[in-house]
Amino acid sequence: MPRFSIIVTVHDVAGRLPTTLDPVLGQSFTDFELIVACPDPDAPAGALVAEYAERDSRLVPVTGGREAGLRAATGTYVLLLDAGDVLTPGSLAGIDARLREPGAEAEAGIDVLRLGHERVPWWEGEPVAELFEDRDPADVRLPVWATVLRRAFLRDHGLTFPGGPYVDLGQSGLVALAAGTTAVLRTVCVRRPERRRVGGGPAAGARTERPAPELLDQVGLVLDRAAAQGLPEDRARALFTQLFAEVLDLAAGAPRSRAFLRRAGRLHRRYRPAGHRAATVRERLLRRGAYTAFRTLPGLARLTARARAYAGRSALRRRRALTYAWYLRRPLDENLAVFAAYWGRGYACNPAAIHRKARELAPHIRSVFLVKEKELPHMPDDVESVVIGSRRYWEVMARAKYTFNNVNFEHAVVKRPGTVHVQTHHGTPLKRMGVDQIEYRAVAAATGSFGRLMRRVDRWDCSLSSNAHSTEVWSGAYPSAFTHLEYGYPRNDRFYTAAPGEVAAIRERLGIPEDRVALLYAPTYRDYPRDVSAQFDLARFCAELGDEFVVLLRAHYFLDGDAGLRQAVADGRLIDVTSLRDTEDVCLASDALITDYSSIMFDYANLDRPIVTYADDWDVYRDTRGVYFDLLAAPPGHVARTQDELIQVLTSGRWADERSAALRSAFRARFCEFDDGQAAERVVRRVLLGRPEEELPARIPLRERLPVPAAAVARPRTPAR
Repeated sequence: MPRFSIIVTVHDVAGRLPTTLDPVLGQSFTDFELIVACPDPDAPAGALVAEYAERDSRLVPVTGGREAGLRAATGTYVLLLDAGDVLTPGSLAGIDARLREPGAEAEAGIDVLRLGHERVPWWEGEPVAELFEDRDPADVRLPVWATVLRRAFLRDHGLTFPGGPYVDLGQSGLVALAAGTTAVLRTVCVRRPERRRVGGGPAAGARTERPAPELLDQVGLVLDRAAAQGLPEDRARALFTQLFAEVLDLAAGAPRSRAFLRRAGRLHRRYRPAGHRAATVRERLLRRGAYTAFRTLPGLARLTARARAYAGRSALRRRRALTYAWYLRRPLDENLAVFAAYWGRGYACNPAAIHRKARELAPHIRSVFLVKEKELPHMPDDVESVVIGSRRYWEVMARAKYTFNNVNFEHAVVKRPGTVHVQTHHGTPLKRMGVDQIEYRAVAAATGSFGRLMRRVDRWDCSLSSNAHSTEVWSGAYPSAFTHLEYGYPRNDRFYTAAPGEVAAIRERLGIPEDRVALLYAPTYRDYPRDVSAQFDLARFCAELGDEFVVLLRAHYFLDGDAGLRQAVADGRLIDVTSLRDTEDVCLASDALITDYSSIMFDYANLDRPIVTYADDWDVYRDTRGVYFDLLAAPPGHVARTQDELIQVLTSGRWADERSAALRSAFRARFCEFDDGQAAERVVRRVLLGRPEEELPARIPLRERLPVPAAAVARPRTPAR
């Protein structure tokens, strides 16, 4: 029998499991079993757990939640963690020593050991440690994840820790009421990165519907048990105060229903101990069930602030606000969907791909695309377009049931109840995103207010992912209560579905000679000063490649005023494709990709064509911009650190050798996980048609996918590696 059973519960696919599992497996004290409870063993998190179990026999995977983990436990003591919690170095040895202190191992030994712990704020600020010097260790609000429990004690009292919102509060209360012996360890043993709260209630990660009656269920459960036990008055008052502090916090944090407040008032009146006095106006209103007054109290301050802000607006902004407010009072149009991409810069990316599929599969949905006025001439004739900022724009934004965007809508847009917003994103993240940028000062300064950013993120209902890496990054970079749609990127569908002859037609339109290998060169943006022409001589690069190649340039800043590049264009060695609106066309027309750190590499890998990474300033980019993984340790193909190396890789033929193919195969397995040509259909059927997950197109295994072949590479169309 192991000394400890450490049970880790995985709540979603983005569980950040290595953050929790690695510190546990690295403990100096080794007499433990590590039980990982995962609801879906077929999800990416389940696959990761299986990998860990193969490497370390102490890890035991179980299917289900915390209850399933407890049933599988065999240790003397249990420690209940959630994925993301961090067990500090040496903590297990310290816990064992505390439990073995004189008298602790006697027959009436320690049932509950409260651990010092630390909460790490979700995006800024110093960690907050709780060492029981300013808090009663009998407080029922103390976290389950920082408590060691004797397994026999849990069994004898029927404590099972089922899943569900606010269950930890109820179980902590029952533990406090049942515990014979409670001790504390005043050392930080567990660190928890706090998950962001959205509108009160549980931490972000699982969207819950108001009015959160589960909290009142747990409060009633604990107070019933306390009444049956006949607690002393001082302890009953403390318990009551602790529980209703949680109720008041939730009720004030977000609008609650009349039924919620009235039920909370009944609980308050029924269980209020003798001598308890309401400490605040809010508590007195809750006790009376005064719903209107309770809701109005904080609203008065907000109305005053809004009135002052409105008075300070320009006449134009006031008219816009009044127009929008009027449209917001009209009913939703259940058959209206709004699409936008890149802040209105045209018909592009994932929103455009979903828009096309929606017209095919959901013709009853009226689809409107939002663009800037200067983009109207470039819009397809059969696409209904609305100019951003116009009166019509505010009408469709107010009334649309569905909205799709690959960036965020402006701050003034209101998320109405009943609407569905899908954040499609526009790439797989290599560089740091969202709140993960905070520690990188230059990038954080350009981003602006992270509070405003997160208020925009709170409007998301769904977030698209093309791989498990993206799912995990979006969960941490944008901590809010949205659902992950692991369907692939709709814009990448064309890499599998383009019609025969389409590649040749695009190449002809671009002027690519039939006998040339087309190299797409697509560098990324830098957040720091960089003399591009001095660091990479593109004119020389084109000249030294020879007549075998033609370069497709997707970057405008190289051409401005550069006589050498103008000559390269004139000689047919370089074609500027920067102004083309469909990146997918350029990718299909090319035979290989040269890029640095651009997310285009993840999309291009779907084509299973060679990729060369030009990483002359990787160290600066990594340290200045921040990255999620070491690209040079797992690149999609050969890496060149200088221009001479890049030319040598291409002219020697190494760009398309077996080593290149092997690197690309591993890269595709990791980052092309969900892209199989059916992403747009999955989104339309799930979001616009309301089909359940089991009715969506099944994912095609990577080895069976057939990407569109390149024009200049003489090979039959065979299943992808």
